[in-house]
Amino acid sequence: MSLEPSRHAEISDAEREARIALAACYRLAAHYRMTDLIYTHITARVPGEEGHFLINPYGWRWEEITASSLVKIDVDGRKVDDSPEGVNPAGFTIHSAIHRANHDAAWVMHTHTRAGITVATQARGLETRLNQISLQFHERVSYHDYEGIALDLDERERIVASLGNHTALVLRNHGLLTTGASAAEMFNNMFYLERACELQVAAQGTGEPLSLVPEEVARHVARQYDQTIHEEGDLALEWAAHLRTLDSLDPSYRD
Repeated sequence: MSLEPSRHAEISDAEREARIALAACYRLAAHYRMTDLIYTHITARVPGEEGHFLINPYGWRWEEITASSLVKIDVDGRKVDDSPEGVNPAGFTIHSAIHRANHDAAWVMHTHTRAGITVATQARGLETRLNQISLQFHERVSYHDYEGIALDLDERERIVASLGNHTALVLRNHGLLTTGASAAEMFNNMFYLERACELQVAAQGTGEPLSLVPEEVARHVARQYDQTIHEEGDLALEWAAHLRTLDSLDPSYRD
C-alpha cells in the first residue's frame, strides 16, 4: 500500500486501513453498477479523530478513487487536510446527520440506482417478504419522506428520526442508504438491499401475482440472517471475497 507520503505521512495506521476500506467500497460500488456518475457518497468516520470523516473528492468517478485521494472533512463538510481536491458539502448533509447522531454508524453509503429509486417511488416500498434476499430486511428497514434535494441542514434531525435503530433506510422518491459499524457491514447491507430491489422490480415486471412468505416465517429468517452474518463470521468472509475481486481487477484502490 502506497499512500502519497507528502500528504499522508502522519496519518495513523487505523486511518490508513479506513482509507483503503473506503476506497474499496467506492470501487466495489462501481464494479456492481451502483454509481450515479460523480454524485452520492460513501463516508467513514476517521478512527480516533472526533468529528472527522473521509469522503470522495468531488468530480471523481468512483472507478478512479484511491485511498490517498480521499478527503478528510469535519462534521460540516469542510476540509481539514491539505488535499488539493474539492468536496461537495451539500452531498454530506445526509451523511453528517447520521454520523453526528449515531456512534455505531461509522460508515454510511447512499446510492441512486435504477432499482433502488424504483422501489423508493412505490407506496409500499420494499416488500421484505418477497424472497430470501429481501427477508434479511424484514422489520429492519425504515423510510424517510422526500423533502427536496438534501441541502437543508434542518432536515438532518428528521433523517435520523426516520432511520431510528435500523441500518437500512429507503429515501422515498430518492434512493437508498445503509450504515454499518464497519465497511463490511455497511457494504453488505447495501449490496443486498440493492439486490432485493432488483428482484422486486423483476418479479413485478412479470405481471404475475406475488407470493409472499408468511409473517412468522419472515421473522424467523430475519433472525437467521442476523445469526449467520453477525455471529458466525460470514460477514468477514464475504468482505474478504469482495477484496479478492478488486485485487484481481485493479489493486490501485490501495494507493
